[in-house]
Amino acid sequence: MSLLVVGLSHRSAPVSVLERASLAAEAQAKLLQDTLAAEPATEAAVLATCNRIELYADVDKFHAGVAELSTLLAQHSGVGLEELTPYLYVHYEDRAVHHLFSVACGLDSMVVGEGQILGQIKDALARGQELHTAGRLLNDLFQQALRVGKRAHSETGIDRAGQSLVTFGLQQLAAGADPALWAGGKRALVIGAGSMSSLAAATLARTGVAEIVVANRTRARADRLVEILQQGDDTAVRARAVEMSAVGDELTRADIVVSCTGSTGLVLTADALADALGVSLDAAPETPAVTAVAPAPDDVDQHAAWVENGSAASAAHAGPATPRRVTVPAQSTGPVRLALLDLAMPRDIDGAAHRIAGVRLVDIESLADASADAPMAADVDRVRTIVSDEVAAFGAAQRAAHVAPTVVALRTMAADVVAGEIARLDGRLPDLDEKQRAEITQTVRRVVDKLLHAPTVRVKQLASEPGGAGYADALRELFDLDPQTVAAVSRADLNDPNRGRS
Repeated sequence: MSLLVVGLSHRSAPVSVLERASLAAEAQAKLLQDTLAAEPATEAAVLATCNRIELYADVDKFHAGVAELSTLLAQHSGVGLEELTPYLYVHYEDRAVHHLFSVACGLDSMVVGEGQILGQIKDALARGQELHTAGRLLNDLFQQALRVGKRAHSETGIDRAGQSLVTFGLQQLAAGADPALWAGGKRALVIGAGSMSSLAAATLARTGVAEIVVANRTRARADRLVEILQQGDDTAVRARAVEMSAVGDELTRADIVVSCTGSTGLVLTADALADALGVSLDAAPETPAVTAVAPAPDDVDQHAAWVENGSAASAAHAGPATPRRVTVPAQSTGPVRLALLDLAMPRDIDGAAHRIAGVRLVDIESLADASADAPMAADVDRVRTIVSDEVAAFGAAQRAAHVAPTVVALRTMAADVVAGEIARLDGRLPDLDEKQRAEITQTVRRVVDKLLHAPTVRVKQLASEPGGAGYADALRELFDLDPQTVAAVSRADLNDPNRGRS
């Protein structure tokens, strides 16, 4: 079996496509279940964030796996396969491991070095475990990815290479000014009380806003976030919670709005924003759109293969992608009365808000364009080295683990042979006393252990090297081991409650 990932991200697809392809929690669960029901896959996990949707699977056939995973992504995202295919990327085996480890370190994030992705990877693993779609390979892979990400942040200054998406968004809203000076004394409205909204609220509090109002569909979660904000030792912000029905009134008093909910529809329409500001949307001046060329993904560092010519199966041989053109609405000119930061995918805030006089809107799409030219810290090279080393170590460990059940099965078979021969000896020499019988038994066991020691140690060493996966098969064939016995050993190891703990 081999690791395969098929997905799309802000590096391969325009935000408009990512927005349409976003998966709610229920859709992610159904996607995992349907992936396991598909013939090529035995394990599956989905990593879905605001700027990426990736399906990981353990498959036995590459081309069939790519075709099946691509089709399933299209079906569950609601974006047709023909439309989705040009934006998909494919990684296989070591390249798939390299990709996830890079993602975990923040190298593939919209803002390089951000650490929020670690929580999202942890959630993806928990979802796979809860639905029993993540088996040995994906459990090992995602747990190691979390460790690699933590190592990168603790051993390097990758955090300095970029900030969280929230911090970066506030910098864009400040339009070159110091965010602390820009936000100081302002009133902020945070819509949503999930992890991203909570991070936004905490960031705003540290930035120095005078008041934070939290609106959420579940009032208890909004109250809890307010309680956390007021308990902070490093801030003195006023905070209060309101019902979602009060958002319209709060807009009239807010200077900054950050929205990140799980809604599938707009939370703030252009009409609602215009009403809050007391202006007419129809009278708002049209501003021309700006068309820019976004950089193509780095084929060497980011994507091992691209799906092109409408055929997912050709991914392994595809060449580098060409730059894509994105259209970004220009912001209205004049003083900013209301600054909007939309961190949701799909978007919470109507994109037409940019046409309202006095409104400045920063969303995922504009953040992607702004971060394309963000400076890279020297620590990025150190993180890349960590990732490469960890990929090699993970591959060696997986190959060694692959042969371990076969070695255990071989030793079990040998122990059964010894037991059978000792039982036969008892029948032929019934007059042996216990001491004699124990000595003979121990001698036979020592002979068997010595005969098996060198080949089993050597096969583990060989299996950990590149191309060593076939040694387990050779061992099973040479000793005529029952495949069911080997599989039983694997299942027992996977179900070990202490396995994978660190």
